[in-house]
Amino acid sequence: MLRTARWLLLIAFLIVVGLFPAALAPINLALAGAAAVLATIPASVWLAVGVIAWLKHKPTPAKTAPAARA
Repeated sequence: MLRTARWLLLIAFLIVVGLFPAALAPINLALAGAAAVLATIPASVWLAVGVIAWLKHKPTPAKTAPAARA
């Protein structure tokens, strides 16, 4: 019984170790492609886009009520 469990654990380990890198390959390729696309746009453009987005969505200061006269 113990010998069979050891063999099953060994087989499961080899399957996981053998399939895990192959399962991650598409993810690595997608990330590399995204990095290549992002790298083609100059940093100054990214900075300008960030500033424009911030200016467009910046919070407006809350207006305070005028002080009451005594």
